[in-house]
Amino acid sequence: MERAVVLLSGGLDSATTLALARREAASCHALTIDYGQRHRAELEAARRVAQSLGATEHRVARFDLSWIGGSALTDPAITVPTRPGEGIPVTYVPARNTVFLALALSWAEVLDARAIYIGVNAVDYSGYPDCRPAFIEAFNRVAEVATRAGVEGRGTAVRAPLIDLSKAEIIRVGSELGVDFGLTLSCYDPDEAGRACGVCEACRLRGQGFAAAGLADPTRYRGVTR
Repeated sequence: MERAVVLLSGGLDSATTLALARREAASCHALTIDYGQRHRAELEAARRVAQSLGATEHRVARFDLSWIGGSALTDPAITVPTRPGEGIPVTYVPARNTVFLALALSWAEVLDARAIYIGVNAVDYSGYPDCRPAFIEAFNRVAEVATRAGVEGRGTAVRAPLIDLSKAEIIRVGSELGVDFGLTLSCYDPDEAGRACGVCEACRLRGQGFAAAGLADPTRYRGVTR
């Protein structure tokens, strides 16, 4: 495979996904979406990861979702939860991955890239509906019928290589591929210095993953000297 577009948030899942894509594609074009997220430190993390893992290029697309509201990740008036709750949490951003994949699909068609990689996971995750296999399958059907490349038989396939892996398995795969997880950020509520809160759901899943993998957690947490 010559080219691929890789959605890169700056977290450990997307970093591992980029590393996997680099193994399978000659040229990886990393795409980060600045969607008005309150955890803007992840944009800098994405830049570090793209450079470290040798992306052919890294672009940051501005597509503001904060005006929609309805999510603790885009609305500062909604508190980021620190305890597990029932159902889909308030950190869910409405239709976020649909928007992200649509932007990636547009770029992929221009690049003639035959794959889009996304680091969604349906094992150790928050229950977001747009992280499930059914969503990836449905978007692949959209890609087939909604683009010129698709109807001409040279369409782009969405690949989610981590979707069936536990967080510990993802961390082990990334470690084997040389991912420096110290460059990544998974926190929903980091401080201005980019240090993780340690108590949000993303931080809990990350910490549990490193513990289960038997590897040291390189995350910089607030109030912790490492």
